[in-house]
Amino acid sequence: MRIIVFGFRPRTKQRRVIFDALQRCIKPARFWDLYAFASGPSRFKNTSPQVRLLDEYFRLIGKGSYRASINMIESGSFTLSNDLWRISSVNFNYKMCQSYPFALLVPNIVSDDELLQASNFRARGRLPVVSWCHPGTGAVLARSSQPLVGLMMNMRSNMDEKLVAALCSKLDDGLQRKLYIADARPRKNALANGAMGGGSESSSNYFQSEIVFLGIDNIHAMRESYARLREYVDTHGRASSDGMSSFLRHGASTWGGGNLSSMSTSVSTLGDSGWLLHVQNVLAGSAWIAARIAMEMASVLVHCSDGWDRTSQLVSLANLLLDPYYRTFAGFQALIEKDWLAFGHPFSDRVGMPSLPGSGNMPSELSRQSSIGSFSTSSMRQSSGAFTSQPPASSQTHNSNNYSPIFLQWIDCVSQLLRMYPSAFEFSAAFLVDFMDCMLSCGFGNFFCNCEKERLQCNVFEACGCLWEYLADLRKSGGSHVHYNPFYEPLKHNGPLLPPAAALAPTLWPQFHLRWACPEEAKAGEIEEQCRKIIMKNSEMQKAKEVAERKAKEIINAMESLNAELRMEKQQNNSAMNIAKRTSKENMAIKRAIQSIGYKIHFSSNGDCNVDIESNTLEAAPNCLYSSTGDNDGINAIGRVCETLCPFRSADGGCRWPNGDCAQFGSQFVGLKANFDAFDQLSINDSYFKSE
Repeated sequence: MRIIVFGFRPRTKQRRVIFDALQRCIKPARFWDLYAFASGPSRFKNTSPQVRLLDEYFRLIGKGSYRASINMIESGSFTLSNDLWRISSVNFNYKMCQSYPFALLVPNIVSDDELLQASNFRARGRLPVVSWCHPGTGAVLARSSQPLVGLMMNMRSNMDEKLVAALCSKLDDGLQRKLYIADARPRKNALANGAMGGGSESSSNYFQSEIVFLGIDNIHAMRESYARLREYVDTHGRASSDGMSSFLRHGASTWGGGNLSSMSTSVSTLGDSGWLLHVQNVLAGSAWIAARIAMEMASVLVHCSDGWDRTSQLVSLANLLLDPYYRTFAGFQALIEKDWLAFGHPFSDRVGMPSLPGSGNMPSELSRQSSIGSFSTSSMRQSSGAFTSQPPASSQTHNSNNYSPIFLQWIDCVSQLLRMYPSAFEFSAAFLVDFMDCMLSCGFGNFFCNCEKERLQCNVFEACGCLWEYLADLRKSGGSHVHYNPFYEPLKHNGPLLPPAAALAPTLWPQFHLRWACPEEAKAGEIEEQCRKIIMKNSEMQKAKEVAERKAKEIINAMESLNAELRMEKQQNNSAMNIAKRTSKENMAIKRAIQSIGYKIHFSSNGDCNVDIESNTLEAAPNCLYSSTGDNDGINAIGRVCETLCPFRSADGGCRWPNGDCAQFGSQFVGLKANFDAFDQLSINDSYFKSE
């Protein structure tokens, strides 16, 4: 949708040089000239998509605890199974079908030999295989190419009929499950393909089946439609490639690009492009398929002509509606790698990239009816072309017969579902835009070539960077990145999405189709951006709250620790008080004991005490062992106290502590000076501790 105009001064020789350089970049001559190869090694390394495909198969058959590996693939030990389905290695070397993956999910009751026989009845060997199976009901969504029933529609294959019947396991009540065969083409196109040996099934040949034609046009109609849409957007956008504003067209400057007549003409032009009608047809067909599986518990087999364009659109979109896992980043990647890359959508042909020599796909459609009613009688598909010089837009239609925006149309359908169910998808519309830009940039090798076999042959996965790793690296900043959908509520939409027909009216995808022609009007994501800012602010406030709560908790813990220390201090203080009281009682008892023998005790503030001798000491101590006479009465009285109280006196009256202060009292002291340690050594009779 982007048109770039280069302006040159008159009579300059730069125009041809610039044009040729652009042509070389837009239309590389060789496959190895693509940007992903020319840009050198990438830091976004690619892992094996075959491993990822097996992991998705394991999930579908309930073996999600298993993890695939390269060793498992090389040894062939990946053929796991459950009661109904198994992983087959019948196409391991791509001999049965070159455009199918190396591993296929098929019914358990069908052997590999029967699969090989059944593949002969389908165009390009693309036999019916399982794309998705319901984990509860056993209903499946299968895909294939058209059957080779021939011009008279009378050719049959017993193995093909057995394989298709095996897709319909019995219901819990023992009844046979119904089978819908959804032919994506208009009925007339299916009948016209009979001239090339193709065609469609007959319900009489397939038990409990019903054939439904979904009426979706082929790749040529889509290419013409997109070219007209591109021309419409360029003509009626805010700024056109010719430099004229749409408001100034038709010689007027009034509202609506001229007058009401021109306004209605522009709206009619959008309708004539047919793009929105094609998008609606794909949406309606996918919703119908999803409803049959979810509501009727029926199995559905989908095919078009080759089974890689409209079939891929319908099957992958129905998968997206049925399985919430595919609406996540990881599931969306698994869905695209399974139903688009592994099952051989020819990206090189459809996008216009050069492919490997000799890898062109031969068409099986006899008639390719374009949107203007013309038929192409050529039975050979031209070699893949590339984008040519864009203006005028319709010129591209006639330069690349294989180019068609099939995958872009499918992404457009996904954006319509995202608009209808804004809380059902983990990713945003901005993610879809960036994804498409990365795919079309040729900067990554994931979407090179036309099938899995070709990508393995040219070793794309090791030589080129990985688109998925690049997008995942962008999202490392977390949920605030623009690729995340701020309205996503997985618990609200944990089941299938079944949109009614009235809700399937599409609108032009502004973020992609209008971003260059109408940049202001294309900012439909501003509400998402405001919501994302609110979420970021709320996240910051939540983090600040957590920090505050953590600090408050630390303060509470510190206060509790201080309280514990205070309690301990209080206990110690109480203990000291008790000791002091007990000591005081003991001191009082000692004081009374000493006073009882006629002495006075004076306690000082430093804990020492003085014992003074009274004149009536002899009268106060009649029980002393020694008597005092003359001037030695005081000393003898002290001696009697010592003899009475001292535990160190021997039986014969001698002192066993001659170095003590009391023993040297007569020569050193006038009065008796004692301390508590000395009193602690005294042996005091319990009779002194009398109640006051």
